Amino acid sequence: MAGLFDSLRARRPRVDKVATPALPSDHWVKCSGCGNAIYRASFLENRKVCEKCSHHHRMSARERLELLADPGSFEEWDAGLVSVDPLGFGQDYLDKLKSDRERTGLSDGLLSGACTLDGIPVALGIMDFGFRGGSMGSVVGEKVVRVLERAAERRIPALLVTCSGGARMQEGMLSLMQMGRTCAAVRRLNRVPAPFLVIMTDPTTAGVAASFAALGDVILAEPGAIIGFSGRRVVEQTIRQKLPPGFQSSEFYLEHGFLDRVVPRSELKDTVTAILGMLAVPAEVGR
Repeated sequence: MAGLFDSLRARRPRVDKVATPALPSDHWVKCSGCGNAIYRASFLENRKVCEKCSHHHRMSARERLELLADPGSFEEWDAGLVSVDPLGFGQDYLDKLKSDRERTGLSDGLLSGACTLDGIPVALGIMDFGFRGGSMGSVVGEKVVRVLERAAERRIPALLVTCSGGARMQEGMLSLMQMGRTCAAVRRLNRVPAPFLVIMTDPTTAGVAASFAALGDVILAEPGAIIGFSGRRVVEQTIRQKLPPGFQSSEFYLEHGFLDRVVPRSELKDTVTAILGMLAVPAEVGR
């Protein structure tokens, strides 16, 4: 038998292997929803939404700013506020903060400032999951409070875009205190009154979902966003029951009355400006 195989191999024509050039990996993106490969240029042009399954991928704070604000209208606030290490986690935590600042270009997990949306003045805050999972520590909480307070002072709408895993564990109780502080700031804005809009994106969870994010006059969300306090597995283990399909998705919350509308990313700015046009009060002259 060995002789037979040797004879067949000898008769087989030799085909020289042609080296196939490797396609640069940065030209393609794998969709987190359907697993298909998406050409990066098309992916970015479509605002990081999969053309095949419409899965909405996460955006950075700067990308969301470009999506929402009128070009050239943004004036950043509080760029110098930075987190410290109040509980003494050490150099490793400080190095991670430094790395996140360099990678995101943000001082912490929230980009805030004044801008216009279709000509309407707005106090804007956008959370960035790329900075410590968008966790709400003292700086993020302080910047949220300042966005709401400045909106109240100027009698302009406040718009907060949430994307967070919750409280920042490295700040312990100081982080949890931000839930109460931000809720109090919302209450002060309500007394002006000035409109407060929230856009929940994937994920909006834990301390953020349980505080200011749930208090908007109008609460919007992107399709498929995970929203809730605890994760699905934790809830099932606690109540010892299986949760229904789609639990904690934005569509589930809309069906149960927690959200006002689920808005595709391509329609987000038009929807927000339409709402602001109906709710906004005349702004004070000057900034």
